[in-house]
Amino acid sequence: MRTLGLIGGISAESTLVYYQLLNRLVRERLGGLHSAKLILWSVDFAPVAELQAKGDWDETGRQFADAARRLVTAGAEALMICANTMHLNAPQVAEAGGVPLIHIADATAEALKARRVSRPLLLATRFTMEKPFYLDRLRRQGLDGFAPDPEDRERLHAIIYDELCQGVIREDSRRAVLEILARGQAAGADGIIFGCTEIGLLLDPADMPLPTVDSAVAHCEAAVAFALGG
Repeated sequence: MRTLGLIGGISAESTLVYYQLLNRLVRERLGGLHSAKLILWSVDFAPVAELQAKGDWDETGRQFADAARRLVTAGAEALMICANTMHLNAPQVAEAGGVPLIHIADATAEALKARRVSRPLLLATRFTMEKPFYLDRLRRQGLDGFAPDPEDRERLHAIIYDELCQGVIREDSRRAVLEILARGQAAGADGIIFGCTEIGLLLDPADMPLPTVDSAVAHCEAAVAFALGG
């Protein structure tokens, strides 16, 4: 079993999901008392969020590259960034680590294609929905992904940062996201991406009106496949 190095804390709520899911998937594959070999570097999210808000992605890239080097020095044989938005700095992390980076957008794309989705609606932070690093990567894999309209992007971004990242689950926010999904479906979506690792805390993919991929789940499944050599 290869050792996975996790850059987490972005947010701590979703990193908890990562830890639980990675271990559960390994146990399901190997049985008995098996669990994943993991090294976690968990950042303080508040300073990172401030840098995101200022658009200082050079500094976040430097900090996450440093985390990657520390994880590899500690024995990580592959790296995971436990967030969609921070894959904006995936190139810096991959270069600094020098080991495979398991990219969340690639894992999500494979899961979407397995469900025969071609035009997914991306639900994510404003950064992930509006900057090209994520949707462009999906397009290179033949997926015509798109984001909600600007007003819905702002509402979704606020739900993520002001509520979900802080462990707050509100029924009115659940209804608001379902309304965003309905508008996306009317605009031609044939699938849904939970493109923020916290959205699965609010909604269940099994309850969605279209085939849905929770990016955190797809990411963990790809990582376990790599760790176990399959």
